[in-house]
Amino acid sequence: MHRFHEAAVLTGGVASSTTEQHEGYRSGLVGLLGRPNVGKSSLVNAMCGHKVSIVSDKPQTTRHRVMGVLTRPNSQLVFVDTPGLHKPVSALGERVNSTALESASDVDLQCLVLDATRPFGSGDQWVAGRLRREQLVVVVNKVDIATRDQVIAMLGASAALDASAYFPVSAKSGDGLESLVEYLLDQLPEGPQWFPADERNDMSEEVWVAELVREQLLAVMRDELPYSIATRVTEWEWPRIRCDIIVERESQKGMVIGKGGSILREVGSRARAQLPEGAFLELKVKVDKDWQRRPDRVERLGY
Repeated sequence: MHRFHEAAVLTGGVASSTTEQHEGYRSGLVGLLGRPNVGKSSLVNAMCGHKVSIVSDKPQTTRHRVMGVLTRPNSQLVFVDTPGLHKPVSALGERVNSTALESASDVDLQCLVLDATRPFGSGDQWVAGRLRREQLVVVVNKVDIATRDQVIAMLGASAALDASAYFPVSAKSGDGLESLVEYLLDQLPEGPQWFPADERNDMSEEVWVAELVREQLLAVMRDELPYSIATRVTEWEWPRIRCDIIVERESQKGMVIGKGGSILREVGSRARAQLPEGAFLELKVKVDKDWQRRPDRVERLGY
């Protein structure tokens, strides 16, 4: 089976070390947590300098825990991008919340990501209440589109959290990101290099392709896309890849296919553009009735 990047070996939720620990080398895991749509995935992508997680302006785009790797000469930051914490109304919602909270407990540093364009609310407080207070870092994102008064109001409201540091940043423009990265590097303990220097994330190729397809569905269908949609690679014999798109209703199947297959063609074209040359991506739409409300189906789909 062809592989276009080596997947990291995970043990107990943490990547296996690729080198012996040596004096002076720093490494650690940094978790990014917050409400949906605060820009956690965009921040991870921007700080790593390459695409680690799919992004969209739709809530709950991230459903898995994703590790993004930033390697420097004497240090390695492993960012843990987590699903947005929210009030769950389905088995899928409960599962992604559980994934986020479990991931938060395994990291060296926790970053609470806040949206500068929205007031500090009960949802932010709820998330903060589930994080450790020691070495908590508050990251106020989207300062490029927020007003000065909005940024000041968010920093003032979050001051009550008594975090160790506060950083106003923009994942889109890059403002403040280098200062944030340097601060996080300084807080890391001595440790081994967990991932090879050229490793980008901890996803298998199958999961990565399935996520690319879901990202393009989000982009092409916009508001028409049912939330209850999942993607899963079911066949991989390079260069042929088959990815199933799972919906809950027969009526949703036609929406995803589009008139004359127009939406599937557009989604396939966009996803293939991000794959190695020569990849043949086949998309199939299947109905699995009420899958997101059934814990066994949620688990089967890898959430």
